[in-house]
Amino acid sequence: MRNVANLTEVLDNWRFDIINQIKGLLQNDHQSLLPDYARIQPLSEALDDLFKEFNALKTRLGDLTDKFTAIETFIDEVKTSHATSSSANANANPNPNTSASTNPNTGAAVAPVVRQRRVMRKKAPASS
Repeated sequence: MRNVANLTEVLDNWRFDIINQIKGLLQNDHQSLLPDYARIQPLSEALDDLFKEFNALKTRLGDLTDKFTAIETFIDEVKTSHATSSSANANANPNPNTSASTNPNTGAAVAPVVRQRRVMRKKAPASS
């Protein structure tokens, strides 16, 4: 038991000595414990430059996204108008041998409107 008490006393003395040495260094020679603040300014400037470049890239990406959105909208409109004009031409002029007339006001070609009649046949009553 006496050895345990001696060991505890030795550890307490070491702790007290270490804390006093660190306290003395912090009060008298803090340069040896704290980081070199002269190096922090260039690191801060480099980090600031990275943030500026990142924000510039975000802005440029937003601009490109807006441009591509406009292009996609235009392409969708062209596809839609092409599809509707193709189906309108196929429905309006089923006989390719007929010619289209022109609009007297604009001189533009006007597709003739052909109306087809639907024929409905009645089912014969089932004989039982």
